[in-house]
Amino acid sequence: MRALTLLGSLLAALLLASAAPASAHAALRGSDPADGAVLKSSPASVTLTFTEAVGLLDDSFRVYDPTNHRVDTSGAGHGPAGSDTARITFPKKLGTGTFTVAWRVVSADSHPVSGALTFSVGKPSATAATVSAGPVENPLTGSLYNIGRYVAYLAMALLTGTVAFLAVCRPPDPAPLRTPVRTAWWTLLAATLFLFVLRSPYEEGTSPATAFDLSALARSASGRPGLALLARVALLALTAALHLLLRKRVRRDLPSSPSRPLLAAAAALSVALALTWAAAEHASAGIQVPLAMTSSVLHLLSMALWMGGLAALLITLQRSAVPLPAAVVTRFSRTAFGAVTVLVVTGVYQSWRGLGSWQALTDTSYGRLLLVKLAGVTLLLAAASQSRRWTARLAQAPAVPAPERVPLPVGAGPADPPAERQDAPRPDEPPATPDEPGATPDAPGSTPNEPGATPKQPGATPVGRHQAALRRSVLAEVAVGVAVLGITTILTGTLPGRAAAEAAGSGTAPAASAGIPAAVVALVPFDVGTPNGHGKVQITLDPGRVGANSVQAVVFGPDGGISAVPELRLSFTLAAQKIGPLPANVTDRGGYWAADSVNLPIAGEWTMSVTVRVSDLDQVTVTKKVRIAA
Repeated sequence: MRALTLLGSLLAALLLASAAPASAHAALRGSDPADGAVLKSSPASVTLTFTEAVGLLDDSFRVYDPTNHRVDTSGAGHGPAGSDTARITFPKKLGTGTFTVAWRVVSADSHPVSGALTFSVGKPSATAATVSAGPVENPLTGSLYNIGRYVAYLAMALLTGTVAFLAVCRPPDPAPLRTPVRTAWWTLLAATLFLFVLRSPYEEGTSPATAFDLSALARSASGRPGLALLARVALLALTAALHLLLRKRVRRDLPSSPSRPLLAAAAALSVALALTWAAAEHASAGIQVPLAMTSSVLHLLSMALWMGGLAALLITLQRSAVPLPAAVVTRFSRTAFGAVTVLVVTGVYQSWRGLGSWQALTDTSYGRLLLVKLAGVTLLLAAASQSRRWTARLAQAPAVPAPERVPLPVGAGPADPPAERQDAPRPDEPPATPDEPGATPDAPGSTPNEPGATPKQPGATPVGRHQAALRRSVLAEVAVGVAVLGITTILTGTLPGRAAAEAAGSGTAPAASAGIPAAVVALVPFDVGTPNGHGKVQITLDPGRVGANSVQAVVFGPDGGISAVPELRLSFTLAAQKIGPLPANVTDRGGYWAADSVNLPIAGEWTMSVTVRVSDLDQVTVTKKVRIAA
């Protein structure tokens, strides 16, 4: 279990270390006006068309004129063609020159998408506004959200698989599985609430500190992903109520095995929980949505039955107070075989639906990740095959009865011989010696049933050896499964190959690789000259151009982790024009420092001065050159 915990922690660290923006799932199929178009007259509106339905944010569109001033527009809405379009209108005619449109929407499978395009009225300008594609993707928010999704997958698998193991396999000692069930329930509830709170910052690309704003929570509750998370919380409450009902039955001395109505209710709740994932991910958008959602639910439940059941079997083999009957392992083996069959069928369908072509298997990030997942699944099936071999040997091994306890007659003293047993040697039969077949090399003068006899170790019997080997193979199977689940989490955050091919076929690059210049990001090293008094400050200027800019600063310690410092000061100087220093007035916002507006009036190479205080006495000031565009 320590090894599995370490593996899960490493995968979580991998997700946290990924600072790249989340891959978009909806790709821009086209726009009206088209990107780079030169129009004779001012357009009345701008319409974007995507490969799937999209949701709109409060600031989904920003339009800038050739002088980098924002143009007044209407609120964003869907176009006449449906929910896969986004549209804004202009209240008055635009002037001449090149206009830049930056956009940010949320794809139907819950992931944010951003990009930018330009069009010109009359003729292109000599210079055009250069803006970021939207709010900079906050790496901490994206990483935390991905970790929350991974933990939710693990908790779902453990909760559903363990309950199914108890109901179907019926182990003689269910006590070791009570704690995993409770832990999985609380973990899934905490991960779901965590994802709901982070939903709005994740969509808008802002920091985690903005999550607790009431308006942000309201926005989270209004979108389909947020509603799916709230539905999951309600279903977990129903699951807890069902658990309390079962406990009442046990306390009233009713049959401990659940009745058919309770089993049906538990199955219905499991299906409903799986639907909360299918309704907000890949299956909810694209082609064949009803079939895809059905396949997604079956895929998730099969994964939970297999992986969660494996964890339950491993815990039972390790901690059960009584030997595990071979029938329990055999029943799980049959259940796991059925789950693997469903996994293979639904996995093939979902791979075809996501890829769209064989070429996408090697030409897209989605396809390459899918190949890695398939390699992991192959290892998983090999481990499962080994487990099935040990299960078959365990089922065929003869049961070893527990040693008998021979009661002494009432009043018998220590010197009295025990009562004669049917299998005791007759007086005329010499006792067996270690050299004879079937003899047991016990201590001289003792028999297996005498107080001085040495009992056999459980591992010395065929059943004990088979259970120990099965435990090792199941542990390997669970370890590989945890890794495959981490790859699956990353895969669900990657643009499907079919969408990428569709966008490329229409001549529009995917939004994630639109090539729009991002905000200015500078990494400033510092060292106050004391032990552990060094690190780096990552400073982000958005949009990194003339005018108002927002500033975010994150301090990293010597180990590369986020570090809290008592004070951080930031200012900007343009020596060529004798401007500055202009203080940024950043404030501590819980894990990072920020200022909502810093006005940099002229383009050029500015000197950024950063003062970091790490203690009451130790501080240092360092500088860094940054270029501010026009």
